[in-house]
Amino acid sequence: MSGWIAIAGLGPGDEALVTPEVTDVLGQATDVIGYIPYVARVAPREGLNLHPTDNRVELDRALHALQLAAEGARVVVVSSGDPGVFAMASAVFEALEKHPEYQDTDIRVLPGITAMLAAAAHAGAPLGHDFCAINLSDNLKPWDMVEHRLRMAARGDFAMAFYNPRSKSRPHQFERTLEILLEECGPDRLIIFARAVSTKDEVIRTVPLGEATPDMADMRTVVLVGNAATKRIGRYVYTPRSAT
Repeated sequence: MSGWIAIAGLGPGDEALVTPEVTDVLGQATDVIGYIPYVARVAPREGLNLHPTDNRVELDRALHALQLAAEGARVVVVSSGDPGVFAMASAVFEALEKHPEYQDTDIRVLPGITAMLAAAAHAGAPLGHDFCAINLSDNLKPWDMVEHRLRMAARGDFAMAFYNPRSKSRPHQFERTLEILLEECGPDRLIIFARAVSTKDEVIRTVPLGEATPDMADMRTVVLVGNAATKRIGRYVYTPRSAT
């Protein structure tokens, strides 16, 4: 029997935001591979092998999936949110490029709802015009590149979504991010801190950039920044669809 790989997004947290397509493929799987907290979201059952691994071993995890599929396993590689947004889809294809012996593997990417989109929906419509997403972690790229992209996105008047804004090992980088945003956008630009989106711990806070502080974000927070036209209407934040 030939195996396959499905690279699936589990959404931002609420089980209601897992797509039926992903639920269906998890029911067919013989093996589930992923980062420990994401595999923990998959209910164990007879005949299902769970393979949780630590962070920063994405390529090892991807190669393991290719090896299992070659042996006939039906493998689901899980990520939170969408697997193509700073997640495992890219890692699987990178492993495939490095191991051409697996290039006949049947691989499907199943989209999921990102934390960015869930946060935007719960806040209103802050990404209603052109926007970009930037991962503020410098684990896989130099910090100089992060700063450059921040400035260019701000100067282009994009709304922005930031992943991995602040961790214990690099708290200074989000402080620097806020400094750059203030320089480029001014103190009145709206910034949204969406923590633990779609879970019981969800907190969404919107402030002007001039009132934002680094401790408003952690690794469970998605940060959204509006463009020059973004405004508040009561408790909602939205960005008009027309250019200004």
